[in-house]
Amino acid sequence: MTDNRQAALELGQKPVGQLLWQYALPAIVAMTASSLYNIIDRAMIGQLVGPEAIAGLGITFPFMNLSAAFGAAVGVGSSACISVKLGQQDYKTAENLLGNTVTLNLIVGFLFMVISLLFLDPILRFFGASDATLPYAREFMIVILLGNMVTHMYFGMNAVLRAAGKPRHAMYATLFTVACNIVLVVAFVWWFRWGIRGAALATISSQSLALCWQMWIFSDKKELLHFRKGIYKLRKVLVQNIISIGISPFLMNATSCIIVIFMNNQFVRYGGDMAVGAYSIANSVVMVFFMFVMGMNQGMQPIVGYNYGAEKFDRMFRCLWLTIACAMTILLVGWTLSMLFPRQIARIFTTDPTLIDLAATGIKLDMLVFFVVGSQAAITHFFQSIGKVKISIFLSLSRQLFLLLPMAYVFPLFWDLNGVWYSMPASDFGSFAMTIPTLIWYMKRLKAYGQDHH
Repeated sequence: MTDNRQAALELGQKPVGQLLWQYALPAIVAMTASSLYNIIDRAMIGQLVGPEAIAGLGITFPFMNLSAAFGAAVGVGSSACISVKLGQQDYKTAENLLGNTVTLNLIVGFLFMVISLLFLDPILRFFGASDATLPYAREFMIVILLGNMVTHMYFGMNAVLRAAGKPRHAMYATLFTVACNIVLVVAFVWWFRWGIRGAALATISSQSLALCWQMWIFSDKKELLHFRKGIYKLRKVLVQNIISIGISPFLMNATSCIIVIFMNNQFVRYGGDMAVGAYSIANSVVMVFFMFVMGMNQGMQPIVGYNYGAEKFDRMFRCLWLTIACAMTILLVGWTLSMLFPRQIARIFTTDPTLIDLAATGIKLDMLVFFVVGSQAAITHFFQSIGKVKISIFLSLSRQLFLLLPMAYVFPLFWDLNGVWYSMPASDFGSFAMTIPTLIWYMKRLKAYGQDHH
């Protein structure tokens, strides 16, 4: 118990650089591992099952995003509430929140599974599946949806582990899932030749094993937070608190789902199934580098939140500047590699010459101004960390809904397939141009507040 209290005090005292490293490293390791798994997964399917299969897998992205959106609404919402209650030393409510998280995940996971399975084909058609890609997308999603309750619970429990002061345990769970996943994908897809269904089975099996370990941790009576009778009954106030915080990440995930559906449909219209495959490959490359940035942002969150509460604004901004600098450096590396070796990167995913050509062009265009996205993501996350939910929702939606959607609709009218690709760097730069003035405006407000209070 004293350890938990000590960790909280450090957030306001320890050098900011050291803290950021301490909190961001487990998150970066976990994030990088899961993006690495995604690449191996897609590379195996692209090389062994064929180019239509990788396009079919691209169609399932929005589905996975939508499922993650519901999971995040519960997981992120409850973990934030638990952090606050632990800070207030209200351990009883924190345990009730843990129980409510389990119940909510089961209900949401079950409902999502049933509704999605009932309307699977029409949903996949709506997401951009063609006659050639539909069988692959369907085969993959049936297995994923049957294991949906496991997926929700696994992500939810991982978020709670971080909130309960166990970032390492959350990292171990992710690393275990990824390692297990890679072994099973090789076994199921390459050895047993189960195709795209094998990849889905590998995902669900490894998450199930990790979930067993998480449940074992929370069953330990010696833990500050543990399972016990009477905490699973849903309480209106707790559920409202969870959802009100969870709405921000839910909207972000749901929006990216809408975007991928729209982009898939635009790519099918202007370039056919191969263009969807190229978008799927370019997306995978972007996500590898962006995962590092997400890890940095997760590490920044508790430091910024604590110092904002303690009114140590200089420490809070120092943490933000460090995060921005690291994020932009990481993305600059990604940009350099993508500009120099696009064809070599595309070859990891496929041997099809047409798809390699399309993907190489796509990677270069998608990553054109990618290095500015790091600051945009860090600033958006910064506003979420200090409870300025409206600003953070506005900034995250600006990039996707207000800029990318209209651009992706209008640009192809002038530049055909390339127009769909151009819309991505154009919206990246536009949102960067909106984010910086927002931060400057907020800093001026804080400065004025500081002068009034001293």
